[in-house]
Amino acid sequence: MSIYKWLFLLGFSCILTINLQAQSLDKLIAKYEQTFAADKPGGSVLIQKGKKIIWQKSFGLANMDTNEKVTKNTIFNTGSISKTVVAYGILILAERQKLSLDDPINQYFDFKNPSITEGITIRHLLSHTSGLPDARNVRNNPDFYLTAKDQANFDPILQINRLNFPAGARFQYSNPAFNGLVLIIEKVAQQPWQQFIHEQIFQPAGMSRSKITNGPNPQTGVAHAYINNSGKYTERDYGEEPTFAAAGNGGVWCTIGDLAKYEHAIQNHLFASAKTIQKSRSIFHPTNWEDAKNPPTIGLSWFIQEKEHPSNSYGVNIYSHTGSQGGFRAFYISIPEKEILYVALFNRPVANMNDLMKEGLKMIQAGNWLD
Repeated sequence: MSIYKWLFLLGFSCILTINLQAQSLDKLIAKYEQTFAADKPGGSVLIQKGKKIIWQKSFGLANMDTNEKVTKNTIFNTGSISKTVVAYGILILAERQKLSLDDPINQYFDFKNPSITEGITIRHLLSHTSGLPDARNVRNNPDFYLTAKDQANFDPILQINRLNFPAGARFQYSNPAFNGLVLIIEKVAQQPWQQFIHEQIFQPAGMSRSKITNGPNPQTGVAHAYINNSGKYTERDYGEEPTFAAAGNGGVWCTIGDLAKYEHAIQNHLFASAKTIQKSRSIFHPTNWEDAKNPPTIGLSWFIQEKEHPSNSYGVNIYSHTGSQGGFRAFYISIPEKEILYVALFNRPVANMNDLMKEGLKMIQAGNWLD
């Protein structure tokens, strides 16, 4: 067989494999969300290997009032994926020696009982190991929290009388910690944190469509979020969902393509050094960890499944984060050593999203894209 014929057959085989996998991914979406339809809220999903988009699909409505369709250029709220962006804002300032990750947070805030919080550092905030309780009384004061921004969401934390555990002893997911982190960015950078992120991350990464909430939603080109109440879709984003205006914990809005640019910028060190990126995606191991059943699995905002972990059957390190705010749902899975990115943005709750993530990874593996 000539080399030309062999190359042709190899290329045809690769195309056939990609097409078969794309069909499987179509069926996967249908399996987990049978009700995605042209006249209902939907989303965007993308799988990319290197610079090549393996599979991408946008479906459903971005706005049920105007019947505007979701496209690859529709902007979604990313929920807690925003926390990774905030973390890089802090890490950029640390790289420039404007602050240290080991700075005590008492250096930046006036707590009512500073002796209680004296052992907490910025690193603890980034890794959800601070022990700070969520003292916000959202349930009994929802009207206030509909418009309360980062400072107002962090103010109740300044009044705490106890910690849930000593700093570094356990993991406990914390939204107010990230409201506090953006206030630190503002104090150190001496500018609105949204502007700092736009200049220092979005611009170098080429994320030209991305925005950050500073109160209400972005007004144009965006998806509105909905929840299904007994067959009727009700809008659930800014103005309906308490704490939505507090942007530090979930205020970043992106298109599916801008998330791909974000990962490209991370892997190519476009806004932070290789050392800083590695630090962000290395598990933080506090010396006083006391939860033997749940060893640390988080870096500086990224959740990490190391290839050596018994539950990891893929043979690669996996870095991920999910997002959930109002009716928005999102996930972000990166496998840098294989240049794989698997991301999704939805403007409605998605049934069994964890299974969608896991089975998508299995299909990526079945397609030999992890080789």
